[in-house]
Amino acid sequence: MMPLSADDRVLVEAVREYARGELLELDAAWDRTETSCCERLAQLYDMGLMGLRVPEALGGLERPMPTYVHIIRELAYASPSVAVTISVHSMVCEALKMFAVPAVRDRMLRVLVTPGNLAAFAISEPDAGSDPAAARTRAEKTNDGWRLHGNKFWVTNGLTGRWFIVLARTGNSGTHKDLSMFLLDAQQTGVERRPIHGKMGIRASETAEMRLDGAHVPEDCLLGQPGDGMKIALSALDGGRIGIAAQALGIGQACLDAMVAYAKERRQFNRPIAEFQAIQWMIADSQVELEAAELLVDHAAALKESGARFTRQASAAKLFATEAANRIAYRAVQVFGGTGFVNECRVERLYRDARVTTIYEGTSEIQRLVIAREVLK
Repeated sequence: MMPLSADDRVLVEAVREYARGELLELDAAWDRTETSCCERLAQLYDMGLMGLRVPEALGGLERPMPTYVHIIRELAYASPSVAVTISVHSMVCEALKMFAVPAVRDRMLRVLVTPGNLAAFAISEPDAGSDPAAARTRAEKTNDGWRLHGNKFWVTNGLTGRWFIVLARTGNSGTHKDLSMFLLDAQQTGVERRPIHGKMGIRASETAEMRLDGAHVPEDCLLGQPGDGMKIALSALDGGRIGIAAQALGIGQACLDAMVAYAKERRQFNRPIAEFQAIQWMIADSQVELEAAELLVDHAAALKESGARFTRQASAAKLFATEAANRIAYRAVQVFGGTGFVNECRVERLYRDARVTTIYEGTSEIQRLVIAREVLK
């Protein structure tokens, strides 16, 4: 494990104070009205949180991955929606850092740390979710670049976002070998976006459907080479899964803290319910699962930071942390009883927020496939 530097510990504590001081109440209001948390983006940019993984020379904070996951965890404790907004933006920054040509990389990373330039990841389609190789969006070659045609679905940051990395077909083989990845400026004709409302949880995180009808991508905004699309997508998802695992840690910790406080306060049969073994066991199981999940997340983050292969460890962290968060959220509602079933109670919202963590950026079933494949190698 990589210990945090003194400066990074100060940064994490500052984010913690900000998140718990300002985002907790906002998150409740956003959930009730299904309002986008992107109304706070200017403040997040000012704090440098939109450039956590961008090099300092290009205007970012360039924090190591172990520090990054601690920050995502603190944000998720107060607002899982803010945490995933930053996580997806950061995932795009990482993809550009690794696969864009140097001129585009340097220009765009400078852009992405400035307000008005939220990034998004557009891979899923109505018929291509866990199987991105089934994507039908196509890219047609032109004299000055490419034109994109197709539909993308479940796009996080899809309404406020300006810069999208988009998976599209550049060949006719019908396999993943003709998939390529593009950087798209969505502020142009040929891009239509529609919000997806009615989500169970993380209601302040934007989710959109996007229609591409001849949207233009310059020649130098092809990431990697033609046919590298799946490689780039899977690489981005490896890192993104660590971020979602950290989000789940934050949700789980918030649930545990809430159930502990309530168990000490709530009295039944003339004593606090914290004195009952049934409640103590739920608290104990939750604490053990959180500690185990934290070790898995920190290990995957340290491997990524060191440059070692981390695909299996990222999937293990996401699988365990997200499923643990769902179990802990379930227990929290159980401890609160009827109170926990009402949306004025925070654990009710956290229960709903936790659910999607086992779905996006690779379902739990996909994580098990990845882990098994890596072990069998």
